[in-house]
Amino acid sequence: MLPSPHRLRLRRDFGVATRRGRRAGSSTVVVHLARAHDTSTSSDAESPGAPARVGFVVSRACGPAVTRNRVRRRLRHLMLCRLTDLPDGGLLVVRALPAAAAANTTRLDADLARCLDRLAAASDAAGS
Repeated sequence: MLPSPHRLRLRRDFGVATRRGRRAGSSTVVVHLARAHDTSTSSDAESPGAPARVGFVVSRACGPAVTRNRVRRRLRHLMLCRLTDLPDGGLLVVRALPAAAAANTTRLDADLARCLDRLAAASDAAGS
């Protein structure tokens, strides 16, 4: 389970991350990352040194509730190990694609790492 300060809960924060943030995708997940300077309308953007927050979207296309919850638990566990790598005040949304239901944890981990690396490289290239 993610610590409470690191959970993304509000609909508007999900919207900020998906609309204003950068996106990287793979065959199993799509990751949206909005940095602190992109989240000026976010609920916690005003507080300095706010922790990065993570949310998950697993739609019915991934399968029945048991399958969706299993995918969400796997992704949550994988992101728990990566919280320190995220920028302070950033909003991250991990959206599972239907292929995530059949993927094992190793594949999800590799895809998630690749997406996060691409986002980090893109933000470094943009100078932020």
